[in-house]
Amino acid sequence: MPPTLQLREYQRVAVANWFANNGRGTLKMATGSGKTITALAIATELYHKINLQVLLVICPYCHLVNQWARESEKFGLQPILAFDSVRSWQNKLDRGLYKVRYSSRASLTGEGIFLTIITTNATLMSHSLQSQLRYFPEKTLIIGDEVHNLGAPRLGQSLPRNIGLRLALSATPERHFDEEGTESILDYFGPVLQPELTLADAIRQKALVHYLYYPILVELTESETRKYSRLTQKIGWALWGDEKVEQNDALTTLLMQRARLIGAAANKLTALRELMMHRLDTAHTLFYCGDGSIEAGARRSNNRQLTETAKLLGSELGYRVNTYTAATPLAERERLRQQFESGELQGLVAIRCLDEGVDIPAIRHAVILASSSNPRQFIQRRGRILRPHPGKERATLFDMIVLPPDLGRESLEVERNLLRKELKRFLEFADLADNAGEARVKLLQIQRRYGLLDI
Repeated sequence: MPPTLQLREYQRVAVANWFANNGRGTLKMATGSGKTITALAIATELYHKINLQVLLVICPYCHLVNQWARESEKFGLQPILAFDSVRSWQNKLDRGLYKVRYSSRASLTGEGIFLTIITTNATLMSHSLQSQLRYFPEKTLIIGDEVHNLGAPRLGQSLPRNIGLRLALSATPERHFDEEGTESILDYFGPVLQPELTLADAIRQKALVHYLYYPILVELTESETRKYSRLTQKIGWALWGDEKVEQNDALTTLLMQRARLIGAAANKLTALRELMMHRLDTAHTLFYCGDGSIEAGARRSNNRQLTETAKLLGSELGYRVNTYTAATPLAERERLRQQFESGELQGLVAIRCLDEGVDIPAIRHAVILASSSNPRQFIQRRGRILRPHPGKERATLFDMIVLPPDLGRESLEVERNLLRKELKRFLEFADLADNAGEARVKLLQIQRRYGLLDI
């Protein structure tokens, strides 16, 4: 353990409960609450208790491999990063596994070489790694980071059955609309262990910072309202036509189309301009965008919201920003992160790649232009913004919420049911904010419009 590291009480309890559950279990902890450190603490204790020989960490993305590498080095580990080109890691892994097997046999003390491998979900499925898994010793710990991703069938089948010590990490291990995938995760890694750390718990324990929450209500344009109306009508027909809503592919497609329409609502840019004109002296601001296109006047624009947002902020308002997406090379991401932390860049305009695992604790302000209906993404984004950082006492979040248009009595019930779940998340976030009363009053408009005052 790093000499300066002190585990929080809930982390110590989580470590103890994993051992009490015979070396298996899932840690369900709010984003930003220290799951990586807790996992490395478990690996450290295993090393001292049973002479653990191998640590295998599986991450969904390349940038998370690098983050895990940085954290593991603080624990004195020298990880093999098994992703990217096979040539860069396969020989190292071969030699490492050979040394582990034969050094432990030769050692009188029972202490041999310790091997750490950090890889991606994609590399896990590759023949290069699959062919090596059978040679991993019995004293191996496998850690599944952001484990909800491992519930996909092909990934689930790639998990090694010969490794008995298993630990899963996620703020949201449950897969959205996929009970079977969720079950396969818990079957392999073990049940969710106590303590489950919610956002409220994490703020109370000072693992995350306090925040201010400002909902910004946005209306659709006339042409967007017409499209929204047509899609809502089709959604109504799909709902009435199939009782098994979750399995109705046509309904899922329609809901996605409508969510994309809402996510890319043109008036969000107008609202953003009004907001940022009064905040040009701020820094450390993250702008979350959707992946749909927006309309410019009457013609269809192929520019994504990300491009239009960056253009508005940078070219029009002179706010120093850059884009941060899955297409941004790793070296460039690191450079952007450093520029953002130093204040050289005032903001980052991002799509989904900041939803999971990216650690930029310097974020003090966030503008969410596209809210996700997926609870996992919603929870990930909150934790991303609330991570502690020196000098950061509180975060500020601006959340753009599209007001569904009044489509008459026929569509009202469909709208109410679809809106109810989403509104619960907005209200939960409002209730935990330092300005809860102010935020609640703003959301009251939606509750009144749709008769949802009972939430």
